[in-house]
Amino acid sequence: MKKEENIALLKEKIEEIRICMMTTLSMKDEFSTRPMAIANIEDDGSIWFFTNEYSLKTAEISKDNMVNLSFSNPAKNAYLYVNGKAELVDDQEKKKTYFNALIKAWFPRGIEDPELILIKVNPIVAEYWDSSSSKMVIAFNMLKAIVTGEEYDEGHHDKIKF
Repeated sequence: MKKEENIALLKEKIEEIRICMMTTLSMKDEFSTRPMAIANIEDDGSIWFFTNEYSLKTAEISKDNMVNLSFSNPAKNAYLYVNGKAELVDDQEKKKTYFNALIKAWFPRGIEDPELILIKVNPIVAEYWDSSSSKMVIAFNMLKAIVTGEEYDEGHHDKIKF
């Protein structure tokens, strides 16, 4: 696939879910994971988040900027992970553009909050699993695979490289 097609596919998959688990490497070289809401996905594929400039995750990104974003929508049997490089960005115009009422719950002082900063993740590779079938169809196909001894077909699965 072309890069533009890969980015369009990534945007489509992420926009269905909007919340991910962001994993960074802690100061003790252990995985550190927390839920994060997507602020925006740009046309170049970069994924943006709001955070506190003095949070543990910003310190971890400063130490090692490789991150993993894991998305899950069990109701639609859709799963996605993104490995990428994160950077901390203090851009007032982007803050104005991406800020919304949901973000205000964490940052009640709004875009003027001096501790508000953005995380930009530039994807390197993503992988997705997508089975748009109903739970009943999935259960039937799993049972069929068990009875026939054939491997279960879990739907679409592919890697996306950037």
